[in-house]
Amino acid sequence: MRSAGRTLRDAFAEATIFRSRALLGFIAVTLATLLLAGWYFRLQVIHHAVYSTRSEANRIKARPIAPARGLIYDRAGRLLADNVPAYRLELVPELVADIPATLAALSEVITLSNEDRQRFESARQASRRFLPVPLKLRLSEAEVARFAVNRYRFPGVDVTPYLTRRYPYGALFAHVVGYVGRRDAEDLKSLDDSRYAALSHSGKSGIERFYESRLRGEIGYEEVEQNARGRDLRVIRRNPAKPGTDLYLSLDARLQAATTAAFGENHGAAVVLDPRNGEVLAMVSLPSFDPNPFVGGIGVAEYAALNASPSRPLFNRVLLGGYEPGSTIKPLLALIGLELGLRKPSDTVLSTGAYKLPGQDREYRDWKRGGHGRIDLRESLAQSVNTYYYTLATELGIDRISTQMARFGFGAPTGIDLLGEVSGILPSREWKQRVRGEAWFPGETVIIGIGQGYWVTTPLQLAQGVTIIASGGVKHRPHLLHATRQGFASELVPEPIAAGERVVENAANLAAVRDGMIAVMQPPTGSARAAAVGATYQIAGKTGTAQRVTRVGDTAIKLEDLPFNLRHRALFIAFAPAEAPRIALALVVESGGSGSGAAAPIARKILDAWLLDEGRTQ
Repeated sequence: MRSAGRTLRDAFAEATIFRSRALLGFIAVTLATLLLAGWYFRLQVIHHAVYSTRSEANRIKARPIAPARGLIYDRAGRLLADNVPAYRLELVPELVADIPATLAALSEVITLSNEDRQRFESARQASRRFLPVPLKLRLSEAEVARFAVNRYRFPGVDVTPYLTRRYPYGALFAHVVGYVGRRDAEDLKSLDDSRYAALSHSGKSGIERFYESRLRGEIGYEEVEQNARGRDLRVIRRNPAKPGTDLYLSLDARLQAATTAAFGENHGAAVVLDPRNGEVLAMVSLPSFDPNPFVGGIGVAEYAALNASPSRPLFNRVLLGGYEPGSTIKPLLALIGLELGLRKPSDTVLSTGAYKLPGQDREYRDWKRGGHGRIDLRESLAQSVNTYYYTLATELGIDRISTQMARFGFGAPTGIDLLGEVSGILPSREWKQRVRGEAWFPGETVIIGIGQGYWVTTPLQLAQGVTIIASGGVKHRPHLLHATRQGFASELVPEPIAAGERVVENAANLAAVRDGMIAVMQPPTGSARAAAVGATYQIAGKTGTAQRVTRVGDTAIKLEDLPFNLRHRALFIAFAPAEAPRIALALVVESGGSGSGAAAPIARKILDAWLLDEGRTQ
């Protein structure tokens, strides 16, 4: 209704509109309140356990506690592998939103090399996202201090104190003790318990690798309460880590050093055993390398130089080196002839300087021009007479030689507690047919009798072979672990030693071969008599020379005319004291020339170091 130019208000209509709007508002507020109440009910009741756990996880962090790795000692308690304190920079991928940006920012605070970044990426691919991944090992004090000031800028990144491996003797035990290195994808697969994935290092070679499960211990955990900024407030619960087992090896550090020194500048390998039980007293592969740089990650250039070196310092000659045994095989071949009844110690063979198979014109020469005359078993060993063993090998035949030599441990790993041992080659008809697709020829049997031809043995196999003679016919498995200890205050627990296998029954046959090996070290005819001059104990030994190049056509080549890398390998086996052996050894000198001239003097120094050292531990 309009009156006098103005509109009159409809109070009823306005009240109706207001009530409608108020009702809609009330309904909206009620629905919102119900939704909010429902949401709170969902959070507080239905999903209480889930969100409570998440909240607790934001407040309490579970941190793994890496166990102290077990220490490694020699038989006298000298420390071969130690743990020293250090700091590393770690990053948890799950807690870092932008890893490339974080790395770029970190490089302004801490020096990160390209190798550090590459190792981090490799480790990150092999690890789970919620586990810390090492970014840089061995931070300096200055780097730790700079990061502490900038810690707030890098959530998910932290400096962690830890114990790192150190090898006090450096290169002296590198090939036998081995070293630890950063864990990789292969290590992660081999660790059957996921708890060990938090460990940054694992054994890569030697004892460190073989006894990894004993040395690494068991990881622990601690629950730490943190504030909203990620700062630690208190430790709520702690489950301590269990340290690894300490290992005491049968090795003797002083004998190891003496063995290494005895080689001088020569390259080669030596294994020293206790013939009474097979314990390894020394194990040397030369040249060697310093294992300490491998712990934190050796540089690319440094590793490439080691790998490219023609002297092959990374190559373990004891386990992997394959050598023709030469005349060091003769005592065992003589023993086989006695055991099978084909020879008696008094039987003689005429050596004229050359041997021919019936119906053949080819000559197999003795090392002495004109021959040695008529000789028996004792002199065949003393003078290393080839003709005696040409005829013996022919009479035995390759089938019996391969069968009997297998009983002495050739052609198979010895079973030492190290990984990677090769089998060598024990020649046989089956082997040649399988590998070369050819039949066996009689002439090949002849040269097998003096340790040439297809023979490939390791120094470890030769050492095990000579201990059979020294121990009275018992074959022991070479082993390195002597005892263990769980914790510094605990008692040493001797490692059980497996009983040896008797492979020779006749004591008289063993005595005959021993007598021949003693004659090797005595005048007037012993081939290594010069190495035994002045010895206060009796040595039984045997020289060997593995010839590499001897002639071109019909022209003999003098040793001094050969390039150094083509000169003959010198070998020697021995045990002492001959009447009651406490030490046995086998060694090879690469490019040494002759067993009597190069290898036997080294063996004498090793024997003296053990038998004449009043402070030794036996």
